Amino acid sequence: MNGDDLILGIESSCDDTAVALVDEAGTVLASEVVSQTEIHEQWGGVYPEFASRAHVRAIVPTIDRAMKSAQAKPDDLRAIAVTRGPGLIGSLLVGLNAATGIGTAWDRPVIGINHLRGHLRSADLEEKRVEFPATILLVSGGHTILAHMEDPGSIRILGSTRDDSVGEAYDKVARMLDLGYPGGPAVDRLAKEGRAVIDLPRPMIRDGLDFSFSGLKSAVGRKVEKAEAFEVADMAASFVASCMDVLLAKCRRALEQVPARSLVVVGGVAASPQLREGALGLTQEVGVGLCLPPLKWSTDNAAMIALAGWDYVALGQAPEPIAQPRLSIEQF
Repeated sequence: MNGDDLILGIESSCDDTAVALVDEAGTVLASEVVSQTEIHEQWGGVYPEFASRAHVRAIVPTIDRAMKSAQAKPDDLRAIAVTRGPGLIGSLLVGLNAATGIGTAWDRPVIGINHLRGHLRSADLEEKRVEFPATILLVSGGHTILAHMEDPGSIRILGSTRDDSVGEAYDKVARMLDLGYPGGPAVDRLAKEGRAVIDLPRPMIRDGLDFSFSGLKSAVGRKVEKAEAFEVADMAASFVASCMDVLLAKCRRALEQVPARSLVVVGGVAASPQLREGALGLTQEVGVGLCLPPLKWSTDNAAMIALAGWDYVALGQAPEPIAQPRLSIEQF
C-alpha cells in the first residue's frame, strides 16, 4: 500500500467494539467486531456501565487485530475516524480516548464522526449504490428518520419519530413476548412463522411524514397483559406488518412530495427481511432505485465510520473527537 491509502474507523457508541480499515472507494480491508450480546442478554437490553467496561477491555486488542488483518502500518492511514455521537457517553469515551491516544502516538489526524452519518454511508460499502438526490429512511434502535439529500454534504429532515423509534418498539415488544435479546431479529424471525391476523393500530399512517410507535407498542402490551388468546407468532407477524405499513407509507409519501432518484434504507432495522422486501416492492412500483447496505453492514459497524471519514476529508470537515451523546443527523 501507498501512504495515506486507508482510514481506520473506530465505533463504540453502544454495545459492540468495532474497528475497520477502509479505502476511499469503500473497499473494506479489515473489520473486527467484539460483541457484547452475552453480557447484556440477561438484562434484556444494554446495561451502560457494563458496556463501557467491556469496551475498555476490547478496544486496543481489536485495533491491533484489524491493523494486522489489513497488513497496515500507521503510515498507511490518512486519518483515524471515530464515533463522537450519538450514543452512550461511557461507551463513546472509550473509543474517543483510544483514537486520540493512537492518533498522537502515530501522528495521524483524528476526526470525530457522527454515527448517523456513518449509517448513511453504509449503503456504499463494497460498491457505489446511492444516486442523488436521495430519500433516506434511517431506522434503528434509537432513531426513525426520513430525510432528503441532494448530495453527500447536505441533508434535510422530512420527518422523525415523536416518541419511540421503530427499533425501540421492536425491542420492547420482544421483551413482552419473552423472545430474548437482541429482540429485533427474533421478532422478524418469528413473524415469518405467523399470520398478521391480530388487529393493531397503524399510528399516524395518514398524517404527514412524522412517526409514532409508542401507541403500537402499548397496544401489544395491553393484549399481553389481558392474557388474550393469541399465538405468539401471530402477534409478532401482526406487529411487524403494522410497522412495515407505516414505514413504507411514509416512504411513499416522501417520494411523492420530494423527487428523488433513489430510496436509501439504513440502520439496524434495515436488516429486517420484511423491510427489505417491502422497500423493493415500493421502489419498483414508483420507479426509483433501492439502496440497501449489505446485511453485515446494516447494524452498527466501524467500516461505515471509516467511509464517512473519507467524506469528512473530502469536504474539509474535521470535527474534534469530543463526545456528543445527543448529536443530530444534521450536524456534520
